Parts: sequence; C-alpha cells; structure tokens
Amino acid sequence: MTTAIEPTHGKERDDALTVCAISLIAAMLGDTLHEGVGHGALALFTVADSGVVSTVAWSSAVDSRHVAAGGTLVNLAAALVFWIVLVSAKKASPGWRYFLLLCVAFNLFTGTGYFCFSGVFNFGDWAVVIAGLPAHALWRVLLVAGGFAAYLGAVKMAGAGLVRYVGIPLGDKQRMKKLTLIPYTSAVSIMVAGGLLNPLGMQLIWQSALPAAAGGDSGLLWLRDYIPKTAVPERGSGTVGRSYVWIASAAILSLLFIFVLGRGIHLHR
Repeated sequence: MTTAIEPTHGKERDDALTVCAISLIAAMLGDTLHEGVGHGALALFTVADSGVVSTVAWSSAVDSRHVAAGGTLVNLAAALVFWIVLVSAKKASPGWRYFLLLCVAFNLFTGTGYFCFSGVFNFGDWAVVIAGLPAHALWRVLLVAGGFAAYLGAVKMAGAGLVRYVGIPLGDKQRMKKLTLIPYTSAVSIMVAGGLLNPLGMQLIWQSALPAAAGGDSGLLWLRDYIPKTAVPERGSGTVGRSYVWIASAAILSLLFIFVLGRGIHLHR
C-alpha cells in the first residue's frame, strides 16, 4: 500500500547547480539521440553514404521520409526505455531518479511536440514526411490534433512521474517549481549555445534549436497544473544534493556539445 508523503514546504533544499547539471546532460542526450541516432545513424544505415550531424540538424546529399521521421521516433522509443528504467529504479538516488525523469520528459516533449510544430508551420521533420502526400491539408490537421493530444499526454506522464518516482508531493509548490524551471532554462540555454557554431547557418537557431527547446520543452513550465490529483509519492523524496560528479560531467559534455558537435561532425559509412 502506498503511503502519501507530506509536503516539505521548502524544508528540503535541492542544490541548484547540480539540478542544472543534471538538466543539461538530459537535454543534450535527448538532442543527440534525435540528430545523431534518429537522423544520422539511420540515414547512414539506409540511404546515405556520408553526412554532417550537428546539434541542430543532419545534412546529407540524400534524404528520405523514414530518415526525417527517425528523429522523433527514436526520441519516443528512448522515452519508453527511460520510463521503464525509472519505474524499476527503486533504490536509485534522488539525483539519478531525477535524471531519468528528465530524460523521459525531454524525449517525450521532442517526440510529441514535433508533430504539432510541423503541422502548424509546415516545416521540419514531419513536414518532410507528409510532403507530396494526397490530402496534404488533412495530414497537417491530423499532425496538429494528434500532436497536441500526444503532447498533453506526455506532460501528464512526466508530471505524474515527478511525483510518484522522484517523490515531489503535489503540495510542495516551491520544489516543484524549482525542479521544472531550472531544466527548462537549462535546455533553452544549451540548445541555443549548441547551435551558434552549426555549419548550416545561424537561421537554424530560430528555425530549429529555439522552437525545439523554448517551445517543445515548455511543458515543464505548466505540467504541475496537469498532474493527476491521485498521484502521490511512491518513494522517499530526499534531495538532489551537491554532486561534483554531475557538475563536472555537465561542464565537459557541454563543451563537447557546443564546440565539437555544434560545429558539425562528418560521418561516413
């Protein structure tokens, strides 16, 4: 039987720097899975002999619908894997459970948000997928409607996970706000920074990096309003304490993300 845990009302303090570090790593991982695995690796295994992958795009001489779709599909598959691990990680530390939850959230938000984005603006991965199909306008409507419904479901799932498996009570609004606002600002910052040196031009910052982070991850800002009222912590919360391992890892990976992947990496079969 699950026992509800009373709100801490600010008594437990999470280390902001460590929360930021965990958020940066989770956000970079989601982006790398999207561009590197979902687009790049799939293209090389199927239609392309070579190409360039960066933080904002995969570029090659040959493109296809399934390569365009691969980014979001890999994100959705990764979200499922991370969710299974999160549910199973009963003895993991608060920091690791929080990391797994953010991996679920970032991958889910990218995977579901892209449907709606492409449907509304007729741009991006799923615009490529439906390009040239009969009843194109209907496909766009389906992307918008289906994407919105899927995104809302993703928000509810991530919010419920934050309560049940990270252990943040619904009534603890201070911690809830801190553990959702910091990941959002961290994701926006690292995605914009990672796009500054991309080889395809600065326009991809506002066409790809900024919409994906500022828009796609916006569910973090309002998910607490959509958490099921029946959700209660199933594990002790603890706090995300200061961890120099997380902080150092985030610093190193951020430099690689911006100055190596950000500049573009040439890949060949």
